[in-house]
Parts: sequence; C-alpha cells; structure tokens
Amino acid sequence: MLKEFKEFALKGNVIDLAVAVIIGGAFGKIVTSLVNDIFMPIIGYVTAGTDFTALKIVLSEAVLSETGEVIKAESAIMYGSFIQNIFDFFIIALCIFLFVKALNTMKKKLESQKVEEVVEETAPEVPEEVLLLRDIKKLLEEK
Repeated sequence: MLKEFKEFALKGNVIDLAVAVIIGGAFGKIVTSLVNDIFMPIIGYVTAGTDFTALKIVLSEAVLSETGEVIKAESAIMYGSFIQNIFDFFIIALCIFLFVKALNTMKKKLESQKVEEVVEETAPEVPEEVLLLRDIKKLLEEK
C-alpha cells in the first residue's frame, strides 16, 4: 500500500496539481488585492462612498451589557460581502480567461511552426529541371 501511494504521489499529474494549487492561492491573493485596493475604491467613489462589505440586513441587534461587553452578538445577512465575493469571482474568471486565451494562442503558433518545419523537412526535393519547366509554363500562360 505504501508503494502504491508513493507511485501515486510522485506521478507528474499530482505534482502539477500541487503546483497549480499553490500558484492559484497566490494568484487569488493578487486578484483580491486588485479588487479590494483598486476596483472597489473606484466603485465606492462612483457610488458615493458605499462600502459593499458593510452592507447588511440586521435580523437582531447586538445586546450589550452596561459595561459595553457583548452579551448577544448581532445577527445579520451580510449581502455586501456576498456582492464583494461575486465581484472577486468575475475578476478572477476574467484574468484566468485572458491567461488561458494567451496560452492557447501561443500553443497554436508553436504547433503551426512545428507543422511547417515538418512539411519542409518531409517535402521531397523538386529537381531543378521541373522548376524551370514550371517557370516556362507560367510565362507561356501569361502570353
């Protein structure tokens, strides 16, 4: 069983997946910063300073003691946080879409270059006489 686990864990796909998860976590932090630090202040400015994460529907107010300690916490639906997460999702999805699109474009270019190289390598050499005959034929057709 240990041998099977070792084979599974050391396969390329598992290692690739682990790298993808780590990079995805870091990418998520970058996008979250992009949304929170750049886009949301602009949207807040346009919407007269509204902070989406503060938007909520209070179901029951917090109960405080005379000393200010919380006896019962506030119960609220945090729909502003939900809006923020939806916005984060769309920005992440857009970034991933653009990244994958760029990768696919590069991949297609590389594949077309490889096909051209293979065609050039496998194309039989045309004798010089045949090329001369083709040129003569073109000249005669033009006249």
